[in-house]
Formats: sequence, C-alpha cells, structure tokens
Amino acid sequence: MIPELGQFALILALVLCGAQAVFGLVGAHLRDERWQSVVRPAVAGQFVLVSTAIAALVHAFVSFDFSVTYVASNSNSALPTFYRVAAVWGAHEGSMLLWIWIISVWTLAVAVFSRHLPPTFASRVMGVLGIVSFGFVLFTLATSNPFDRLPLDQIPADGRDLNPVLQDPALAIHPPLLYVGYVGFAVAFSFACAAMLEGKFDQAWARWTRPWTTLAWCFLSVGIALGSWWAYYELGWGGYWFWDPVENASFMPWLIGTALIHSLAVTEKRGLFKSWTLLLAILAFSMSLLGTFLVRSGVLTSVHSFAADPTRGMFILGFVGVVITAALSLYAWRARELRSTAGFEGTSRDAFLLYNNIFLIIATVIVFIGTLAPLVNDAFGLRTISVGEKWFTQMFPPVFLALSAVVAIGLHAAWKRGRLADSRSRILLGFGIASALGLTLIYGAYGPGKGMSVVGVVFGLWVIVSSLFDPVDRWRRKLSLPRAIVGMTIAHIGLGVGVIAVSTVESYTVERDIALGPGETATLGRYAYRFDKLEPVEGPNYDGVRAQITVLRDGKPITILHPEKRNYWVQRSTMTEAGIESRWNMDLFVALGEDLGGGRWSIRAQLRPLIDYVWLAAALMALGGILAATDRRYRTRVEEEAGARSAVAEAT
Repeated sequence: MIPELGQFALILALVLCGAQAVFGLVGAHLRDERWQSVVRPAVAGQFVLVSTAIAALVHAFVSFDFSVTYVASNSNSALPTFYRVAAVWGAHEGSMLLWIWIISVWTLAVAVFSRHLPPTFASRVMGVLGIVSFGFVLFTLATSNPFDRLPLDQIPADGRDLNPVLQDPALAIHPPLLYVGYVGFAVAFSFACAAMLEGKFDQAWARWTRPWTTLAWCFLSVGIALGSWWAYYELGWGGYWFWDPVENASFMPWLIGTALIHSLAVTEKRGLFKSWTLLLAILAFSMSLLGTFLVRSGVLTSVHSFAADPTRGMFILGFVGVVITAALSLYAWRARELRSTAGFEGTSRDAFLLYNNIFLIIATVIVFIGTLAPLVNDAFGLRTISVGEKWFTQMFPPVFLALSAVVAIGLHAAWKRGRLADSRSRILLGFGIASALGLTLIYGAYGPGKGMSVVGVVFGLWVIVSSLFDPVDRWRRKLSLPRAIVGMTIAHIGLGVGVIAVSTVESYTVERDIALGPGETATLGRYAYRFDKLEPVEGPNYDGVRAQITVLRDGKPITILHPEKRNYWVQRSTMTEAGIESRWNMDLFVALGEDLGGGRWSIRAQLRPLIDYVWLAAALMALGGILAATDRRYRTRVEEEAGARSAVAEAT
C-alpha cells in the first residue's frame, strides 16, 4: 500500500508542477497577484509530495518489500541498512526520483529566499523551475516508475542485491551531491530565463543569481571530487580520473559553471558581459541535461552509467531539445538589448575575466569533442573512432596552464583600467617566488620530470602567491576582509593546489605490476613491497581474501597495507579493495589482481606523490565558494532593496 501512496504522491506532484509553471508564468505576464499567489503554495505542496514519494521508496527498501520491481532488482536481505537506503538512488528509477526531490528542495529554497525579489520576477523564476520539474516528473512516471509492482507469482524470496560497485560510502554520497550541483544550475537557468522574459538585465539580477550559482557549483565540485576519490581507491587501478564519458558529463557543466560565476562577477560589478552571462547560464544547465541524457540513454558504456533504454533516451533527448531551443530562442529575441556602452582596457580585470572564460570554454569544447565524437560518428554511420585518454592529456593541459597564468596575472589588475604597469613588481615578485619554490620542490623532492609538469607546479604556486597579495595588503592596512574576498582567495588557492597536485601526480607516480607470493618482495625506488601472507575475509554479503603487505623504506618496515579481493554472493561479481596509506607527501598504494596459482598473485604497487591534494583542492574551492555565496553584502543589499521597494509602494 505504501508504494501506491508514493506513486499517487508523485502524480499529484506532477499536477502541482504544472500549476506552478502556469500560474507563475501566466500570472507574471498578466501582472495578476491572485495568480502569482498560487505559486508558492504549489512549490511547498510539490516538496511535501515528492518527499512523501521518496520516503515511501526508502520504506520499501528498508522493509525488504521485494514485490516492488526496483527493490527486488537493487536490494537483498543481507545488504547493510546504510546501503539499503543508498540503494534508493543506486539505479535509474530511484536516481531520477532523487533528482526530482532535489529540484523540489532547490525550488522551495528559491520560494523562501526570494520574497525580496520583484513579485513578477520571482513568479517567472519559479514558473520556469516548474516546467523543468514537470518534465522530469512526467519522464519518471511515464518511463521510469520506481513503484512498479511485480506479478504475485514472480515476487522473489530475496532481491538481486545492489551493484557491488556502489556498495561504498563515497559512492553512496557522491550521487546526491552531484545532483545538487546539476540541479542547482536549473536555478541559474531559471533566473536567466526570467530576466529575458522581464527584459531587465541590470546588476541587481546578477546579484540575485550569483549566490545560487556559486552554491550549485560548490556542491558539484564536491560531488565530482568524491567520485574521483572513489575511482582511486575502489576500482583497483590507482587512477583518480580516466576521462570516462560519464565523468566528462559532470566535468563539462563544472567548467561552464566556473565561467558563469566569473561572468556574473563582472555583470554585478560593472554591468558588463550580460550576453555572456545569460548564455553561460543556459549552457551550464544544458550541459547538466546533456549529462543526464548520456548517463541514462544507453548510448554510453561506463561503470557509472545507469540505464540502457532507448525509449528513455529519446524522451530525455526530446526534453533537452525543447528546453534548450526555448531558452536560446528567448536569448535571440533579447539579443539587441544586451549590448553595453561601457568599455574596458585589454589589461583590466574585466578583460582578464573574459580571457578566463574563453579558456574555460575552450576546455569545455575539448572535453565535449572527445566525449561525443565517437557517438556522432556512430550515429551517422561514419568510420568508428575511439577517443582515449591520450587526446585529453595532450589537449587539456596547455589550456589549463594558460588559464592558470591568466588567473595569476589578472588578480593584480584593476577594474576598467588595468594599470598592470603599476603592479609589475608584484607580478614579477609573485612569479619569482613561485619559480624558486616550484623548482626547489620538483628537483629537490622528485628530480627531473616532464617539462609540462614543472611548468604546472610553478604556475600553480604562482596562482597561490598572487591570490595572497590583496588580502595580505588589506590586513597590513587594517582594512576589513569581507567574506567574499576571503572566499575568492581560498578558492584560487584551491585552484593552485589542484594544478600543483595534478602536475606532480601525472609526472612522478611510480608503479609496477608484478607477481608475488608469500615472502617475496618488489622494489619501487627507495621503497619495497613485501607480500607477507593471505587470509580469508567475510562481510555481510561477500567473502574473499585479504593480503598483508609490508612496505619498507631503505630496508626498514614503515607500514602494513591490507588489500582485499571480494566476491559478492548474489551478483557473483568480484571487487577490489585497495590498500592505501596516505602521508603528507604521497600515498602508498597496493591492489590485488588475479590469482596466478601456486600462492602467487598479480599485484599493482604504486607511489603517488601529492595525490591527496587533488581532493584538498576541490574542498578548498568549494569552501571558498560557500564563503563567497554567504557574504554579508548579499543580505544587506537584499534588505536595502526590499526597503526601497516598500518605500516606492507607499509613495504610489
């Protein structure tokens, strides 16, 4: 009965999504307060109903209701409770319900925190969000209903278990965070569409949009980082990024979202880049929808992909086409009104933010081509091509290094008039400090490596040093440090740390694939991995073997690692659990491969310098974004604008 309640709640939510869209958009067009007054109750009702639906699905998993097709396919009585809950979004149908619930949360947040906005503008924003919600709820009910029941004679005694790949804490948390970021760009998209419908593209619009966009970007950053961390320790190959098409599907909106945040900063500060900002808002959400299509249409084969149903794929493709076409049509309609008479010099901060966006767009195009070129060729019956890791590792680093240099120099430029000549000494000092530190780090700790990696370390340090000049100068002059400046500084430090970490990992990782038996040792530079013994291990729904491997440095034991090979009973699949010890300057990594017989196993041993700083970089960027989005000036201006509108209303 409870699954039927969940389905009924979802049907009612569809009705309220439609009401939210119609009353929001039509009411704003008619300037009818009665119509607009319906929107917020519809938003609240939608949230309650979708929450009821997802709670019903959680109950079905926790109570082992294997009469529900989705539960029978993705759970098992031996599955731990934590993973029974995580299984709600462990496959296609439940993940779409999670997507719908998250967009209802974002919409509710907009409804609550947008009371200071002009009523017609707020109604249009929620109306556009209603259209997006309606499309996804309809898609779920029509093609991906998680509450479908099995016939009575087909109800199994036990379920087929959750995919063992997903039975991991990081991957249980990764999809919700990723979806919060994906769906959050729908808010920026809705603000852009509302502005185009209103015909108002002033600095206030950018100020309203910027915190929402930044928060979505922060969640997406953390979600991507968690997925990368999971790939590193769970898949057994020791890599953190494989340029997998589904990984790329989340990376492209992140790149566009980064450009959007910087473009919004210029629009808010100077009233420039209006066309850029609107277009990027459309593209950021379009890339999120494209990622949804790629993951759920069956056109990709990936460890991350959820579905392989062409019907679902065509529905999503049609919805993506309608949304993007409508938004771009609005953009074309308002194109003439987006020109600005204000100018700026080619060495101003405005210009450097433009260069920043250009490089981010180029990076996105590189990833886009590498991801979709094989699909396009296949769709048109052309020669089959394969775009592998080599394409990305050759094309992407030069663009990102150029971007790092632009950031490092642009931080010293002034708005409108760059006056870089006045900052020449600071630029040269920053570059000199970065070069000295970088070369000392590289050649002192690791020795000669790839030229591009040396440049990457120097440029990453250059970004860090450059980002510190302004806050240090403010501190010395006893000026206030707004949260936005602190956040920007931390985010740029995160970028620098990321560039350093990736450059070092890619150039100085040491790895060997070897065959070892008990008592045998393999060397990696000053380190050695000694295979001590193998012992059985058993979990709640798996068994396997665990190796004990001692790591030695200069002949002295320094730690013991315990890699595992697990066999999951129900799905009869094998998973690798790497043994990893993280140190401040590197990770000691080992993974079990195949049983070679005679007590010998294939072993993958690695030394990965600074790899943990890849995830530290993402955490710093997300922290910086959160600080910037919660800056007091946004709240202060909101109160001032609300007071000004009240005064105008009283006067009229």
